Amino acid sequence: MSENTDSILEANALYHIYDSKAEDGNVVALRGLHVNVKPGEAVAVVGPSGSGKSTLLKCLGGLMKPSAGNVSLDGNNMTRLTGQELILLRQKTVSFIFQEGNLLPHLSALDNVAQPLRHQKVSPKEAKRRAQELLDELGMGNRSRGLPSTLSGGEQQRVAIARALITQPRLILADEPTGALDPITSREVLALFKELHEEKGVAFLIVTHSAEVAAFCDRSLELRDGRFIAQHGANFEVDDLAETRELIVDDLGTVSFPPDILLEMGGAGRYEVEDIGNGKLVLVSAEENESLLVGGKTLASTCPACNHQYVDEEIQRCPDCGSSRPMV
Repeated sequence: MSENTDSILEANALYHIYDSKAEDGNVVALRGLHVNVKPGEAVAVVGPSGSGKSTLLKCLGGLMKPSAGNVSLDGNNMTRLTGQELILLRQKTVSFIFQEGNLLPHLSALDNVAQPLRHQKVSPKEAKRRAQELLDELGMGNRSRGLPSTLSGGEQQRVAIARALITQPRLILADEPTGALDPITSREVLALFKELHEEKGVAFLIVTHSAEVAAFCDRSLELRDGRFIAQHGANFEVDDLAETRELIVDDLGTVSFPPDILLEMGGAGRYEVEDIGNGKLVLVSAEENESLLVGGKTLASTCPACNHQYVDEEIQRCPDCGSSRPMV
């Protein structure tokens, strides 16, 4: 039974450790992460390779059991569900989109999209009807009979998106969804995501290393070495917490910060004292991490390859040298 919840997805104190026989010992991929995605919200998790992004996505989607902590999907604690209960919850709530599309190679685009409905016992005729309707909506209707091997990278990803949408999920978990696409096709996919997000209220959690993808989201979390180091975006006001939160310092000088305040500070790490006195303590991060969330907002005004000056605000490819127009 689903509980009343303000979150479509929530994780608390999430740890994941990979056992290793290497000399360095076990690998801690996630270090006590807290995640909260509200219905209809788009959240990006941004970080370099090896930061724990894909591990986090698998734990949040119930594809991998975390070493510690819990994950709730639509108010249901997934760590307490049986295998069949977890499958049923995922089928009605969440869909996945991966970088490579992961289409079944022996099935046509139409049958790939219809497959999730077949798992839900929808009749083959009805499943194909709905799948064709969705492919038409995504501009892939004339390619519905093609096998994945005959489709371009952008077409394969559109089919994968259609497959994710066919069950009308409330949440989409995407792992580098534009990583294998060229810049122009990537922007077409992001435009589709934006339409789903704004017009149909679909929630997204997207793991990426792209500032352009992160710019599509309402909020972005920066992940490094298994911990969040910063948050960017809307829906957080420190003043809202000031009247209800106290930080207790014990006799040994130990202080514990609530996870949401620690995240706004920049996460666990090294801090320097910038100012102190009269009951005030100002801490400044001493970490030397350059933000990944640079650029990705607007199309460049100059071609970096040939210095062509763009006049048309919407043109995607340089008319002089043919290069894709970057975002800045």
